[in-house]
Amino acid sequence: MIVVGGGVLGTMHAYEACLRGLEVVHLEREAGPRGASVRNFGLVWLSGRADGHELALARRARRRWAEIAEDVPGVGFRPRGSITVAHNEAELAVAKSAADWSGAVEREFEFLDADAVRELNPALRGEFLGGLFSRADGSVEPGQVLGAIRARLADFPGYTWLPNRQAVELGDASVRDHTGAWHAGDVVVLATGATLTGIAGAELSALPIRRCRLQMMQTEPLGEELTTSVADGDSFRYYPAYRDAGLELLDPQAPIAAEHRMQLLMVQRADGGLTIGDTHAYDEPFDFAVEEAPYQHLREVAGALLGRELPAVRRRWAGVYCETTDGSIYSRSAVRPGVIAVTAPGGRGMTCSAGIAGETFDGLDLA
Repeated sequence: MIVVGGGVLGTMHAYEACLRGLEVVHLEREAGPRGASVRNFGLVWLSGRADGHELALARRARRRWAEIAEDVPGVGFRPRGSITVAHNEAELAVAKSAADWSGAVEREFEFLDADAVRELNPALRGEFLGGLFSRADGSVEPGQVLGAIRARLADFPGYTWLPNRQAVELGDASVRDHTGAWHAGDVVVLATGATLTGIAGAELSALPIRRCRLQMMQTEPLGEELTTSVADGDSFRYYPAYRDAGLELLDPQAPIAAEHRMQLLMVQRADGGLTIGDTHAYDEPFDFAVEEAPYQHLREVAGALLGRELPAVRRRWAGVYCETTDGSIYSRSAVRPGVIAVTAPGGRGMTCSAGIAGETFDGLDLA
């Protein structure tokens, strides 16, 4: 297998291929990945997934992440669950409805009153009415995942990692990089992330795919443990699992949150810092600069949940990912004989990548 792209989708395909005994040549145009795979929360987030294929894929990936963690402890997998906190009666009603419906079992939902939320996650000392706990959710360390898995892949004699190699031409089951070297195999997997131009640009740009830009930040260590990942009530609006849980009763979003299509997600990193976000923008060309007003809103919401001032912000960044516009969970397409493009998982990339790679192999005949 030839894998083009060193992000989480490409790396998961390389990992699965090596476990199946394939020889793998893995190309990455940068010295190391710099895209959405390292600019995200690291969430393995089942709770908001839509019924059907999306939830089944996320559950498959969640099981796979636990297995990967046994093989590659450096990915930093933690099955700590999540709490979506309700600030008002309407959000509380959505949380109760989600906990009571048939899909709650697969998502491992449990409604918690305010005291139970604080007992489960003592760092949440702010004012709220309750929350929706999902035991199924987890997280990994996005800054560690790719390097840790590649270090494991180095143990396989058939694995070759080639950074700083730009793929420039495709053949049947083959690809040429910018140095002139051709790499041929039984199949080529293109996992080129948010890039819709270049080697397969004509094919990818014709697909129902759009790009999304988001802003995030990371703080200095909190100084105490955040025992779960945390979301606010705006997340109910964002994730499809809650579409029939009474969203029409929710109050309008704060103007700044509505303008930037915001929700609060907050995850504690291994060093104790908090990754906080995010915004969503779809109109290109995207601004090169980040805007401060959304960050201030996120700081206020996160601080209100914690009941304290946030630690100093260590860094801010923007990222871009691709998502489909036709309702599919991600895009897989045959670019030419022996060449498959796998892209556009949207915000599900870290969550579902392990399952997506498995589905690719479900459809391959490499006997």
